[in-house]
Amino acid sequence: MARPRIYVAGHTGMVGSAIARRLAGLGRGEVVTRTRSQLDLTDQAAVRAFFSAEAIDEVYLAAARVGGIHANATYPAEFAYENLMIEANVIRAAHDFGVERLLFLGSSCIYPKYAPQPIAEEALLSGPLEPTNEAYAIAKIAGISLCESLRTQFGRDYRAVMPTNLYGTGDRYHPLNSHVIPGLIRRFHEARVSGAHEVVVWGTGTPRREFLHVDDLAAASVFVMECPRAEYEATVGDHRISINVGSGTDLTIRELADLIAEVVGFHGLVSFDPSMPDGTPRKLLDVSRLNRLGWTSSIALADGLRRTYAEYMAELARVEAPSPSVAGGAP
Repeated sequence: MARPRIYVAGHTGMVGSAIARRLAGLGRGEVVTRTRSQLDLTDQAAVRAFFSAEAIDEVYLAAARVGGIHANATYPAEFAYENLMIEANVIRAAHDFGVERLLFLGSSCIYPKYAPQPIAEEALLSGPLEPTNEAYAIAKIAGISLCESLRTQFGRDYRAVMPTNLYGTGDRYHPLNSHVIPGLIRRFHEARVSGAHEVVVWGTGTPRREFLHVDDLAAASVFVMECPRAEYEATVGDHRISINVGSGTDLTIRELADLIAEVVGFHGLVSFDPSMPDGTPRKLLDVSRLNRLGWTSSIALADGLRRTYAEYMAELARVEAPSPSVAGGAP
């Protein structure tokens, strides 16, 4: 029997690369990838040509434009347009060219700002979204709806996972556009190296957040994709095809900042700027559906942060290493 051809869309990103590593490590099939220069997923004709030529059996749709509060608030048009185009093109082409199984990677920001905690999958569309990432959230909700519609109308086995806040291997450490954990790691590291006595963190420090290492998400994604259809559908119900993925625990941003300061070795003052936005007051996912299927996270936050900081330090060393000199003259 031929090995399945598994297309991982977005394999150069943090989530996609983790899924590709997981699939390769498990020997699940032939992992098919394309860089953005090879295949622009916002180009409908190019996406359809790809699926027409490649005989794909499964899709993990991890490609997306992502960023933190600042990036979402500053570039809402780009976040809405690019994510809508990627999702519509890939999901529809997968259906049109006979791909029976697809896993869509969503986000916990799809849920209402004041959803009851922990947030169950049924909370989707039950209230207003967090304004700072509304454009991104609406695009992700549209992707879920398209998967659900193809399931309802054509019987496709298209599933979706809604991960909580992610961190880990392959994250971006941009000073403004990064997510909270890489942003804090960079700031505390630079403060320690420069000898600064204080690091000021955005907001009040009181919002509570849940975090999951990206390798845990990759493991959960493959688990969900490979779950027998009858078991999966019995768990998610008749309509919603999404399932939450998280650690099941949360902490305040203040507690997170203190933990990162400890991991990095910064011993100065950690203060907060309440004039900056906090975002949603609390965001903890109800992961009971996934737990009932038999999966739980395995990477504790402190352990994951230590691993992530070590990777950040290794990346800095590679960037800062001097280029080898080229010797001249005859040997």
